Amino acid sequence: MTKTPSSVSGKFTRRRFMYSCIGCSACMAAMPLMTMNACAEPKRIRLRIIYSLHDIVQSGPDWPNVGFDFAPVMERVNTALINRCPDFEFIPTLASGPEDAEKILEQDKSSDIGGYIVFQMNCWNRVVQTIAKSAKPVLYADFQYGGSGGFLVYTAGFLREDMDNVGFVASSNMDDLVTAVNQFDIIHKGGTTREFVEATKRVRQKRMPSPGNMNFTQDDLTSISPEECVRRMKSSRILAVRNEESAPADPIMNIPMEFVSFSVVNEAWKAANKEEARAVAEKWQSKATEVQDVSFETLENSAAMYLGMKQVLKTYDANAITMNCLGGFYGGHIHAYPCLGFHELNNEGLIGACECDTRSTATMVAFTTMTEGRPGYISDPVIDTSKGQIIYAHCVAPSKVFGPEGIENPFSIMTHSEDRQGASVRSILPTDCLTTTLEIDPEKKEILLHQAKSVDNDSDDRACRTKLSAEPLGDMEKLFTMWDHWGWHRVTFYGDLKEPAYALADTIGWNVTEEA
Repeated sequence: MTKTPSSVSGKFTRRRFMYSCIGCSACMAAMPLMTMNACAEPKRIRLRIIYSLHDIVQSGPDWPNVGFDFAPVMERVNTALINRCPDFEFIPTLASGPEDAEKILEQDKSSDIGGYIVFQMNCWNRVVQTIAKSAKPVLYADFQYGGSGGFLVYTAGFLREDMDNVGFVASSNMDDLVTAVNQFDIIHKGGTTREFVEATKRVRQKRMPSPGNMNFTQDDLTSISPEECVRRMKSSRILAVRNEESAPADPIMNIPMEFVSFSVVNEAWKAANKEEARAVAEKWQSKATEVQDVSFETLENSAAMYLGMKQVLKTYDANAITMNCLGGFYGGHIHAYPCLGFHELNNEGLIGACECDTRSTATMVAFTTMTEGRPGYISDPVIDTSKGQIIYAHCVAPSKVFGPEGIENPFSIMTHSEDRQGASVRSILPTDCLTTTLEIDPEKKEILLHQAKSVDNDSDDRACRTKLSAEPLGDMEKLFTMWDHWGWHRVTFYGDLKEPAYALADTIGWNVTEEA
């Protein structure tokens, strides 16, 4: 039941509001936090804040992480907006999907709601699409390291459709949110939703810092010819471990590929030499700057998975493996995360790739081949306009980004972030370096590309363990536009791979699209 101010007795604190929503129908409630002003200032514009999330305390593995408590986050946002946007009345609400969003719009037909603020708290809850159809002004906000995947994909869709009522804010700075919310006053003064959207863009761009020093540490990257790269790609092989079926597969970017079952990998893990696994685990333990919340038994288990994957690669005469790691682990098909194994394979010049993402795996094969061993780093990127940065986040990353013979950067061993199980890597990647981020699409026959300067490593506990922060070269606004057609994953390499990417594309008859 949706509560109204008249149905509440006694003092109703912000925290009580948040937790009262757990038992509500469809996990939603519509309760003004400060109802005492509703009648005193009837001319204030009323804005509904919709938090799009699964649960207030996250019950399963997903960004930000299992057990994450959203209540303090929502409380902080509510308090900031109430205190710093006095011309508005805010009505916080929870929604987990389209059905909740439809109920909100139906309820609001008989109200004077002037606009919506939709916070993407988890990645893939589809709430904002329904709210956008209201034709009222919508400010779409990313809860960074929580909803960033959905936010980027859905925002790109709105930009492609030229939605004239949806503005957005992608910032870790509360000041940017407050400034964007204040643009609703344009509607209050008789402006159009298009004018509101344009105003949110202006303040976003105005508040975004200019790029810093774009000098880079010298990098002696060498690359082979595109013709030689194509020849070597054809003699490579990708093993895609997606389920319990083994089967032939079509090549991807002219790279042979084969589907291999979980059982094949699991049997190789079981057969791994225990003494060798112990030695690998001891090596990881001694090289890591810290091992946090991961037992030595788990390290040995991960080392056995690494040895098992190497054996499978040898058996199939392959140099790349990508695995549906979460599906395999949660389904009981595999019994160790492959994260540390992927980390080690990538350091050796082989390919270990996450989530059975064959496009990203092929991207890694192509450009590791082109650079004679430099590993690619699959990530789930996040954009933070308050810092003018894109952050490449994942729980697998190499520590030899300049190739097997290059210097090794520090790394920590931690649990896999989303579920706090197993073992994964926080790699403290080099800064002040030029990076090239790529993704291939065989159907489009395109290579997507942007470049950035590495500037920091973010240690935020939310979301994936490794988070390389970088300042993009080019137009940050354009960087918001491709995610709906290309998906969330990108592959980052250290070095200037722009010319090699164009040369490879010319050789195979593809195009290059620069997303920044």
